[in-house]
Amino acid sequence: MASLKPRLSFRQIVNMNFGFFGIQYSFGLQQSNMSPIYKYLGADEANLPYLWLAGPMTGLIVQPIVGAMSDRTDTRFGRRTPYFLVGAILCSISLFWMPFSSALWMAAGLLWILDAANNITMEPYRAFVSDKLDEKQHSLGFLTQSAFTGLGQTLSYLTPSLLVVAGMNKDWVNERNIPYVTVGAFVIGAVFSIGSILVTFFTTKEIPITEEERARIRALPRGWLETFREIGSAIKDMPATMKQLALVKFFQWYAMFCYWQYIVLSLSTTMFGTTDQTSEGFRDAGLLNGQIGGFYNAVAFVGAFALVPFTRRLGPKVAHAFCLVLAGVAMLWIPSIESKPLLFVPMIGIGLAWASIMGNPYVMLAGCIPAHRTGVYMGIFNMFIVIPMMIQIFTLPLYYRPLLGGNPENVIRLAGVLLLCGAASVAFVRLKRPVAGSQSGLPTGVGH
Repeated sequence: MASLKPRLSFRQIVNMNFGFFGIQYSFGLQQSNMSPIYKYLGADEANLPYLWLAGPMTGLIVQPIVGAMSDRTDTRFGRRTPYFLVGAILCSISLFWMPFSSALWMAAGLLWILDAANNITMEPYRAFVSDKLDEKQHSLGFLTQSAFTGLGQTLSYLTPSLLVVAGMNKDWVNERNIPYVTVGAFVIGAVFSIGSILVTFFTTKEIPITEEERARIRALPRGWLETFREIGSAIKDMPATMKQLALVKFFQWYAMFCYWQYIVLSLSTTMFGTTDQTSEGFRDAGLLNGQIGGFYNAVAFVGAFALVPFTRRLGPKVAHAFCLVLAGVAMLWIPSIESKPLLFVPMIGIGLAWASIMGNPYVMLAGCIPAHRTGVYMGIFNMFIVIPMMIQIFTLPLYYRPLLGGNPENVIRLAGVLLLCGAASVAFVRLKRPVAGSQSGLPTGVGH
């Protein structure tokens, strides 16, 4: 089937990936604003990880199921499209209501819905890209996806500061102490989430499945039990490369969750000398995080394209390890920085790593999984993201005060060490392609 895929132009690849802009704008809003929102609503900082449980839990449950279901779907709208269209609608509704949360439980509940919606969208979208592209264009396709990740998250991080520049008062807050610039950012995100998906929907159609593939899908057993059996079978037949990537992803995602949860609190102590959520300094730390977060995501946007020739020449392993080292050093450095301009320097390393994290592991994965199981394997691969996040959620509160001294700066340092460990673990990954049909019982020649 790979030989039948037409070579797409750069413009077509951009249109195909444009929906990722809205998805990642949504994720950027979560990364930069959920801990402050929880603090505004009265959360204890040691327990912040527990309140982030929605993302990894819904990812663990939803993505493999939706991925497996999309592999078995055949509608007039396509195999993957119905999923990311429905997910985007639910995401937009959740984003709109999030900043109007009146209590901690309401914000946490909306985050569960929001993350479930994003997870319904995410893996069918990744499978959609893999379905459309010949293997020779995988690196360009997935790194273009990384570029839109960078662009979407850049704007989401910067939106509150841009609203201040446009004339909004940064200290104008509602009755729950949530700044109105944050409210505005989430409302804008609700529009971008559905709008960008619609651009892809109207400009990029899926490759029609063959009659042979349609017959295979129709012959498959139906029902939830068969979906779970398919997930179990895929896990049993998991390619060795995918298993080896699990260690890399454990280190990098545990680290990134530490960073997102505690960077505002770290900045508020090093730059403004406070962690009091009602103070002007805490709000300023949130705006500063938006600015440096916007910068590192802008670096990711540009760096994703810059990494394409680097990845093609040296391979995704070398590119990924190099970027993780840069980010590890950057995070070890951040807590010692007291100058705002200097704070942007380590963001270069974090931005390059973020571009690589969102692209190169999928480049390594896409060449080793059979085409008819792309959806389920993309969903299972997400388990290697969410399981480290869940481990972080349930372990960090246990040692936050006894081992890290209750100091958010030490959480950022821990993230730096873990990223360096992730870079070292890339050496254990062996890139191999499967024998076509060997994991599915299909005749040789079916698959990538």
